[in-house]
Amino acid sequence: MLNLHQLRLLRELAHRGTIAAVADVLAYTPSAVSQQLSALERKTGVSLLERTGRRVVLTPAGVNLVRHAEVILEHLEAAEAELMESKGVAGPLRVGIYPSAAGSLSGSIFTALRRSHPRLELWVQEIDPSDASNALRGGQLDLALLHSYEGLLPPVEPGVHSTPIFAERMLLAAPADPSALGWTVHETDDPVRKWQDVPWILPAPGTLCHTVVTRLCETNGFHVSSWHRVDDYHTTLGLVAAGAGVAIVPELSAQVVPPGATLTPLPLLRRSSVAFRVGGSAKPAISAFIEALREALPEGLATADV
Repeated sequence: MLNLHQLRLLRELAHRGTIAAVADVLAYTPSAVSQQLSALERKTGVSLLERTGRRVVLTPAGVNLVRHAEVILEHLEAAEAELMESKGVAGPLRVGIYPSAAGSLSGSIFTALRRSHPRLELWVQEIDPSDASNALRGGQLDLALLHSYEGLLPPVEPGVHSTPIFAERMLLAAPADPSALGWTVHETDDPVRKWQDVPWILPAPGTLCHTVVTRLCETNGFHVSSWHRVDDYHTTLGLVAAGAGVAIVPELSAQVVPPGATLTPLPLLRRSSVAFRVGGSAKPAISAFIEALREALPEGLATADV
């Protein structure tokens, strides 16, 4: 009989690439992961892993077993969803939310869920979208609110399904009076290129938002760099108003604009979706969260095209 836990480890190895990465995300030691995978090989009587130096790759038999594991785990998730339907909306719900949405929406979502489903225990964790799929497959999260950008779509993640929720326009935030700062602002209709020679406030390197901003500037013919590295958009808008630089911010985080800052809409959308493990769409808690999320959205975003 195949061991479900060992199948999960093999699947994670297929997605993460190294035993160390599997151990890190699942809070095991690399030795424990290796022992479990070796036990799976002994049980099947087939070589599932091929060791090349310090790296481990799946054999064709291992790849084929992972394919079956995906189906098995999907059916298991669906079975759990059916069981939960009989319990109603109750118990813990571990939710990952990207930081800008966490700051703007998590309090309202929590309040809405406590009012409509008092037996549901919402646990919130800030997480970058690039880390969310691994956390979902690894069982650290039950669902995640993610975002993506036009022209920079995320890769398809095996074992994870997503439902679009809303879209928002990205905005260029700039000081209201750049001439008072001694800045050279180019005379052009391009809302990004006109700021190519002024200071910029960028999200932290390695985040999806940082990649989007730098690529957008490169598309407009210049390389942007700055000493300012800020992930919190409310802090970013405060710095813009103080004349520290210009920045690109999402509409969700610009509902309140400090005096001294102006916003210009850009032809760039950020789309947000709720992601969860394949097979779990029927879980009552997921539907309840989506309903509360839609209720928490500002009026303009609630009807935005996704």
